[in-house]
Amino acid sequence: MSEFRIEKDSMGEIKVPVNALYSAQTQRAVENFPISGVTFSSEFIQAVAYIKKACAEANGELGLLEADVVEVIAAACDEVIAGKHDGQFPLDIFQTGSGTSTNMNANEVIATRATQLLAEKGGEGKKVHPNDHVNFGQSSNDVIPTAIRVAAVVAANKNLIPNLGVLRDAFLAKGKEYAHVVKTGRTHLMDAMPVTIEQEFGGYARQLELGIERVKTALPRLSELPQGGTAVGTGINTHPDFGRLVAEKISAYTGYSFREAENHFEAQGTVDAPVDFSGQLKTIAVGMLKISNDLRWMNSGPNSGLGEIQLAPLQPGSSIMPGKVNPVIEESTNMICAQVIGNDTTINISGINGNFELNVMLPVVAHNLLESIRLLANGAANFAALSVSKIVVREAVIEQMVSKNPILVTALNPIIGYDLAAKIAKKAFAEDRALKDVALEMTDLSEAELDKALDPIKMTAGGFTD
Repeated sequence: MSEFRIEKDSMGEIKVPVNALYSAQTQRAVENFPISGVTFSSEFIQAVAYIKKACAEANGELGLLEADVVEVIAAACDEVIAGKHDGQFPLDIFQTGSGTSTNMNANEVIATRATQLLAEKGGEGKKVHPNDHVNFGQSSNDVIPTAIRVAAVVAANKNLIPNLGVLRDAFLAKGKEYAHVVKTGRTHLMDAMPVTIEQEFGGYARQLELGIERVKTALPRLSELPQGGTAVGTGINTHPDFGRLVAEKISAYTGYSFREAENHFEAQGTVDAPVDFSGQLKTIAVGMLKISNDLRWMNSGPNSGLGEIQLAPLQPGSSIMPGKVNPVIEESTNMICAQVIGNDTTINISGINGNFELNVMLPVVAHNLLESIRLLANGAANFAALSVSKIVVREAVIEQMVSKNPILVTALNPIIGYDLAAKIAKKAFAEDRALKDVALEMTDLSEAELDKALDPIKMTAGGFTD
């Protein structure tokens, strides 16, 4: 038995794998783009299927498609949404810039499966056409940018926002657990005034909370759908109510609010909304990388570094040094963040390539945006579960560091002045002595007055300590 069948399109005949649901145009793209082996994510294919289902049902309500055709197209889309045909979407993301190949891949798969379903219902001999039925009232030029937005909104709501919240809560909980611990603050990587673990971790939690807010404020702009603009934004070959109906149906399918784009020329000629959203993801990545590096510094040692905290020992850290344990979750997090920052650069460059009525780097925007969402969501959850929640603060080490911190003399500034305070700090450091002992020698302050002024916990509350 042959492994191939012959299919035809406007360019002639081509061999297609005999069991493939796709047809000629998909096969041409398979052969034209053997680039990376990276295909569209299931989230993106699911979004395309949502669109195809919504379009079919909208066209049915508008009297433009027969009811039996709408029914089987919707059923075929539901199968794609459920992931039953993921193997039928083999196309590389580095393809035609409009994503036409992937749009036709979806049209062909859905049309073939819909035709099969129609036959099962007694419709032998009636064929669902990929262009005339599945793609009716659509263009790749509005389908693919719509799919980018739908997939990103769904993924952000389902995964990214909740997982950032998990990481935020992990820092809040760990800070509360060690709220009593005062540690040396650092600026320029040098000793500075003391802070509590709760204050420091609260700062991290606030970064993540603001990251969630950034995502949420960008989502409404991402929720304007280009669908209905067809080829160039004019809506040629589609009903005037089509875009509105499609947005309403996708909202109903997903549970998230979408609306038709206010201006289809903007929505199709640019990817400004995805660029904007990617910028928010980049900001989150920058923040997470800062947090991760702080923990790496605090964990450094354990004997020759700061050693303020102990991260969970998750795996051996060296193939040659027995007993070595490394901050592997933090290192993984840093690489995630670097990838997201790089993805943002690619998306920015892609955004520049919106020429007149169409951006022609849509597939790489789709891939990078969804990858960034997925990496940050999974990375945040992993960071919380395997690192932050398992942190042990080394209180004895921290207490010793704080007691020898000459910068505590800052609290004496209002009492003895900056110049004398500086001399006391330098002398204490040079002689490796307790700050209070040197201050007793160099000022008229009593031991009780110094104890009150140099109490580290009072310093973390701001104001004056005298």
